[in-house]
Amino acid sequence: MYRPYHPPADPIVVRELTRQQEELRTRVRLEPLAAEPTLIAGCDSSFPTPDTILSVFVVLSFPKLELLEKVYHHDVVDLPYVPGFLAFREAPNLLRTYEKLQHKPDLIMVDGHGIAHPRRMGIASHLGVLLDMPTLGIAKQRLTGRYDEPAETAGSHTPLLDKGELIGEVLRTKDRVQPVFVSPGHRCDQVSAMRLAWACTKGYKLPEPTRLADKWTQEFKKELK
Repeated sequence: MYRPYHPPADPIVVRELTRQQEELRTRVRLEPLAAEPTLIAGCDSSFPTPDTILSVFVVLSFPKLELLEKVYHHDVVDLPYVPGFLAFREAPNLLRTYEKLQHKPDLIMVDGHGIAHPRRMGIASHLGVLLDMPTLGIAKQRLTGRYDEPAETAGSHTPLLDKGELIGEVLRTKDRVQPVFVSPGHRCDQVSAMRLAWACTKGYKLPEPTRLADKWTQEFKKELK
């Protein structure tokens, strides 16, 4: 993934973010869902300028996947981009966006990684811990780990492993289209994450919650111009 050039991060900032991330990691719980969700949210963030962030939440019924609500929040972002710590840039604005929802979801599908992260704390895990609710990550690109390419037919999947540890799965959601990387975030396990990711797939590369979050991110961005 292309990232614009940023000067090297302040080592003091990196140490403090690492400390916070390690503390958050101790609070992650990987477990089967307590109940089947009836409302699933999708969320995504983008940076219209280097200093601003736009975050979007959509809420869909499950299993019908009807869009019930969409909200956004646009704000200034103070923390510079630091590789491996993007969640600290995105999470504050995502939380402000979440507060605007009238329909509170049972689970959040996040555009990004859950535990498939070098320190097992991607944005899906980060957000799940802060909200103390079930989350899973759907990422378009690998951040860490190794995998064998799944078969070219939709529904094929292979494990994503890091030093022998299962940190996610690589799922082909559409025939002959690049796969997505599915990992649990918090209060969810890998089996549940994969089942819901596939259940929310309707012929596109991305499952509906994150696909619509991405779509509305682009639409809401037009309102800022």
